Amino acid sequence: MQFKMRKTIITVNYLKLIITAAIVSVFAVLLAVSLKKATEHFEHLIFNKALENPFLFIILPSIGITLIYFLRKYLFKGKQNKGIKEIYQTTENRKNMLPAFKIPSHYFNGFLTVIFGGSTGIEVSTVVATAAIGAVAQRKTAIANIYKTELICAGVTAGIAMLFVSPLAGFLFATEVIARKKVTKTILLSCGIAALVSWCCIFLIGGETLFKFSPTNWNVSSIPFFIFLSVMSGALAVYFTKTVIFVKSAFAKINNNFIKVNSGAILVGIGLLFLPQLYGDSYHAIPGLMNRIAHEPFSLGLVMLLLIVSILKPLAAALTLGAGGDGGVFAPSIVSGAVLGMLTAMLINHYFGTQLIIINFALLGAAAMLSAAIDAPLTSIFLVCSMVNGGYLLFIPVLICSYIAKYSAQLLCSYTVYSYSPKV
Repeated sequence: MQFKMRKTIITVNYLKLIITAAIVSVFAVLLAVSLKKATEHFEHLIFNKALENPFLFIILPSIGITLIYFLRKYLFKGKQNKGIKEIYQTTENRKNMLPAFKIPSHYFNGFLTVIFGGSTGIEVSTVVATAAIGAVAQRKTAIANIYKTELICAGVTAGIAMLFVSPLAGFLFATEVIARKKVTKTILLSCGIAALVSWCCIFLIGGETLFKFSPTNWNVSSIPFFIFLSVMSGALAVYFTKTVIFVKSAFAKINNNFIKVNSGAILVGIGLLFLPQLYGDSYHAIPGLMNRIAHEPFSLGLVMLLLIVSILKPLAAALTLGAGGDGGVFAPSIVSGAVLGMLTAMLINHYFGTQLIIINFALLGAAAMLSAAIDAPLTSIFLVCSMVNGGYLLFIPVLICSYIAKYSAQLLCSYTVYSYSPKV
């Protein structure tokens, strides 16, 4: 009798989990889609206005981060956003909670950061906001506290799935990055439900890949160049994460909020004046740079442009975060890695007479650097393959690059005074 009762209780809890995970996923989908569409629209609108009057680039990041400062001070009572660290604190300790205000806080702060040129993306803002939806749902329903991580992962799965039009990428990100080594049957179940809900929503409302171009078939003879790019991407990812850590710690020592906000924002603005490619998430820069490579003759100026963008994008992102912007290393890693891939292929083609495909190397660089930066090769593989039509043509090279870059970053850090500490 007791066994039968226990089995009934378990079944009821599973049904509650399935239903609640589905509801969380629907709300996470709505949040992710609305934030993505609104950010894309206003980012392009303001960016085009700034192109007409370039000196606007200098002040736009200050406007965005100042607005965020006042929102935090007056609307959210001075409570700070700490990015994905907040999720880990919640999942690792049952007493820690993601409060409901994290949903509008990350939503509006991520939106304002990117549309005014802050050099990061809305991915981490979406991740924390959708995780908060799951945490709130766990508290507001009669579902057991042990399922808090499950519902957080469900929200994150749906959020990432809608941003990149890939339920599988959302599923892998939630299990690989959020749950990490604590994946259980119930976490797989909740993430699976969220992925299914996301797939249905994508089917119903449609979705566009991040980039419009498509890769072409690759050649086995290119594998040594893939490996070289992977190692370089791992090194760039280490530079990125350490830059973020250093800049944020330096800004934390500034007591005057006016100086903290404007010093970082104005530095980002000056960078935008000379390199508009750094504006916002910078996804808009990738097609433009590839078009220049395709139609301009090889030149030192073009080489320097690609090199500077790949190096300064991480620095601009670090300054944005240090000044108080909302976001993480997700979009900057994809962009910096893609630009590094273009640069690598262009240089090898010119000096070694090869015919490496620029588009392919851009995608491989993006996957390699993202994998090393967030320590999530599986997520990187499927996310990057879903960023373009026909991306799975590069599945094997993307797999190779993602894992080599991850372990290259770890190996590089083992020879430094720093530990390997990827930041999402």
